[in-house]
Amino acid sequence: MTEAVPPNCLPTTTTTTPLLSKGDATPLRSLCASLHAQITAFLSEDVPTEKLRAVQRQTRLSLSIIQSALDRYPLTSLSLSYNGGKDCLVLLILYLSLLARHPWLPHSLPAIYIPPSHPFGSVTEFTLASAQRYHLALDIHVADEGGGTKGKGAGSMKEAFADYLRKHKEVEAIFVGTRRTDPHGGKLSREGFDITDGGWPRFMRVHPVIEWHYVEVWSFLRHLKIPYCDLYDQGYTSLGGTNDTHPNPALRVEGPEGEVRYRPAYELEEDGEERLGRDW
Repeated sequence: MTEAVPPNCLPTTTTTTPLLSKGDATPLRSLCASLHAQITAFLSEDVPTEKLRAVQRQTRLSLSIIQSALDRYPLTSLSLSYNGGKDCLVLLILYLSLLARHPWLPHSLPAIYIPPSHPFGSVTEFTLASAQRYHLALDIHVADEGGGTKGKGAGSMKEAFADYLRKHKEVEAIFVGTRRTDPHGGKLSREGFDITDGGWPRFMRVHPVIEWHYVEVWSFLRHLKIPYCDLYDQGYTSLGGTNDTHPNPALRVEGPEGEVRYRPAYELEEDGEERLGRDW
């Protein structure tokens, strides 16, 4: 059953003028108004496939969760965990679209980026470029081979978030792009709000895309023509570091003379095959 979106989530018109009247037409306000109009048009669209109708339902549910977070917390106490991946990109677009109606916006939105120990250059480039495009104040916790601020594994993630929260004491809740099929995603609530587990720095995890399926993520990004990291077009379906991430073998294609290529990530269908290119 489709959950209702709060009435103040979306306007009845796609014009951006009333949204801009809520404040100066700053770059962030203008961006949010544009995305708001785009999302509104998508939700009003008579889409041709059941797959896209499912994406519309997921979009409404995610908007409802994001709006709940905006109702519960001041904007200054909200942050975003962003790594340039497909899931948090969907989250970011929806978050920005709702902020179009927020009475006050800063020049940029707080966000934390925790790269892996061995990052792909193209992922780093896309993350930084998209953070600039979407007006994120990205706080980067650089990987540390020795396991300091950021090494591989949960311990270093804890340290990164602890460092971030010590620096940003006002942050109470962080949007994350976790989906149900991700590691540890199975135990998260459908409501989209979970306090961190014991032993982790304490903050509210807000996960609006928790119930999205893999194909729905790609249907959203491609239908709305949202730019994404080009590594996905090379057969990578789940992005980690260069030491533990490979093109997905389910997308491998061998030519008549033995040449190997990989189909793009958006051609994968099954949730259970998404992490076949990951070592963990």
